[in-house]
Amino acid sequence: MQLYSTFENSIFLEMAIATLEKKGINKEDIFAVPLDNRTEERKMFDSIHRSDGTSLVDIGMALATGFSVIGASIGFKLSWGPIYWGLISACIGFVLGFIIRLFIECVIKKRKRILKGKHSEVILIINCEENQAEFIENILWSHFALGVAKIMHT
Repeated sequence: MQLYSTFENSIFLEMAIATLEKKGINKEDIFAVPLDNRTEERKMFDSIHRSDGTSLVDIGMALATGFSVIGASIGFKLSWGPIYWGLISACIGFVLGFIIRLFIECVIKKRKRILKGKHSEVILIINCEENQAEFIENILWSHFALGVAKIMHT
């Protein structure tokens, strides 16, 4: 049987490995693989092949609708009339909403992504007998593994 677990690269990983060795797991049965985390920035604009589910035009459309109603109603008193002023104010509302959403995605959410932390940095693979799997899994969880999976070999 094999157990796979992911850890942050911290002292808890070292403590888990040391505890496993003290409990009788051979060094040859423990394999740690460091991961290369993404270093490039995430792309802001979606392509036809990739989308992150975030829309940049949602606030812009809502503001365009509101601004166009207000612009059209005010346009009855202005020289160009309600249609032109409704279209002009809709464009202003859309651009304003787009800028607001761009600011939220680029500045505010970028800070949150940086502060979140919790990246899998190491995969720990342990070969063991089926009767050892339960207590090894408990050791991994008690040393703050981010995830654990068991695979039975036949």
